[in-house]
Amino acid sequence: MIVPTLEQDINPWSVEGGRDENGEVASIDYEAISRKWNTSIIDAQLLERFERVTGHKPHRWLRRGLFFSHRDFDQILNLYERGDPFFLYTGRGPSTGSLHLGHTIPLSFTKWLQDIFDVPLVFMLTDDEKALFKEGLTFEETMEYARENARDIIAIGFDMKKTFVYSDLKYLGNHFLMNAWEFSKLVTFNQVRGAFGFNESTNIGRIFFPSVQCVAAFATSYPEIWSDDPQPIRTQSIANIPCLVPMGIDQDPYFRLLRDNAHRMRFPSPKPALIHSKFLTALQGPGGKMSSSDPNSAIFMSDTPKQIKIKINKYAFSGGQVTVGDHRRLGGNPDVDVSYIYLTYFEEDDAKLEETYKSYKSGALLTGELKKLAIDALQEYVQRFQERRKLITDEVLEEYMRPRKLVWEGNKNPPPKAAEF
Repeated sequence: MIVPTLEQDINPWSVEGGRDENGEVASIDYEAISRKWNTSIIDAQLLERFERVTGHKPHRWLRRGLFFSHRDFDQILNLYERGDPFFLYTGRGPSTGSLHLGHTIPLSFTKWLQDIFDVPLVFMLTDDEKALFKEGLTFEETMEYARENARDIIAIGFDMKKTFVYSDLKYLGNHFLMNAWEFSKLVTFNQVRGAFGFNESTNIGRIFFPSVQCVAAFATSYPEIWSDDPQPIRTQSIANIPCLVPMGIDQDPYFRLLRDNAHRMRFPSPKPALIHSKFLTALQGPGGKMSSSDPNSAIFMSDTPKQIKIKINKYAFSGGQVTVGDHRRLGGNPDVDVSYIYLTYFEEDDAKLEETYKSYKSGALLTGELKKLAIDALQEYVQRFQERRKLITDEVLEEYMRPRKLVWEGNKNPPPKAAEF
């Protein structure tokens, strides 16, 4: 066994697997991340409870461990079971005009959670962060990217009446910024340096930004969502509404900082619950994730069927043998084969996926045949997305991004509350 000699580097702005003694990139070790950051692994017991409480079979990405880790997701199930309110919050840093396949995984999962729990969602477009952290991008460019990304996000299928999508550069102010400034008073430079590796040369915009991303998980940042008052204000009753954040594991440092300080606000809020996804593997294979800055690493949601076919056939890392004869005799390795990994995301049928795994491992299924299965699945997924995106008019976009009271029902059949005496 080859032991990695260079530790993997996982942070909110870059993801890289470790390297072995030969200098080769190793697969990302998610159990190591969970141990290092002290998160809880999603186990069979939690999934059984989810199905019992919601009446729904866990999503295939939960069943297959693609969403693998959490903080206090069990507490969200307690809230739902009692019929108590909570909301969803997730986000996207807009650095290009189109999402890629990997971006849509946490978004599609968030939509599924919204449908299952019937709760409001706030969606943060961190156009401020991208201009601060990505060299060469202006604030005007990232704000325009945010608008285009918002169309992609809406095309995932979120329910308009219970979804608010916003650009930081356009929306932040009033109660949201008040929360950000208040939170910034609670957090020292040493804390953000420890969480993100900042130093004395880090610009002050980057140092302040964690306050912005953190307070998006406070219900008081959006009092208009909860109140009929034409001039709503922050209140403790609004602050008491908990939040669930579905996200990639790389974003966890922000929310560790938040969970340590949420109780210290003027209107204290519960610690947000988190549910973490793995990264969708880059076309080149284990050790990295799809990246907008490397077009050959990713399938973009704007790609044509022909482009998807070319990318899979040309760039998708194969676990097959060099020759057909060797493959038939020795079999392939589906665990590192990118085409198979993509099928674990997009093939709904567990039995069919298992049969594909066994056939490839035995050598009965060839690499070209496996790639064809992946191409067909991705072409269908992207085409359906593109058809929905065509329906996002300027008027639809503006309505999703308009601050307003949201409408939802939550658990329609909670157990009766005990009488109070």
